Amino acid sequence: VQLQASGGGLVQPGGSLRLSCAASGRIFRINNMGWYRQAPGEQRELVARITSAGSTNYADSVKGRFTISRDSAKNTVYLQMNSLKPEDTAVYYCSARMITIGSNYDMNYWGKGTLVTVSS
Repeated sequence: VQLQASGGGLVQPGGSLRLSCAASGRIFRINNMGWYRQAPGEQRELVARITSAGSTNYADSVKGRFTISRDSAKNTVYLQMNSLKPEDTAVYYCSARMITIGSNYDMNYWGKGTLVTVSS
């Protein structure tokens, strides 16, 4: 089972980026999916999370600017980031709690990070 994130890059302040993260492998069910970020010298923090039912929650710092969504048919979670600020610069990681085929419990899986740099 793996999570593959994409969509990071360099963007000017005020710009937009869309991150994607696709889960693949022997997946029985995906529960919560989310995005975290870690800036240099900082701890990893939750950015946004979405449940299997579509309920969402966001960090206060991104409310109104970021939108998380998921396509369950594609096992993919997205993060639309608008009005980006320099303080949004970080490595962004996707995560998913998944039950794999043959397992009786869910585990949290992490994707490799994708770097987002907001700079003029």
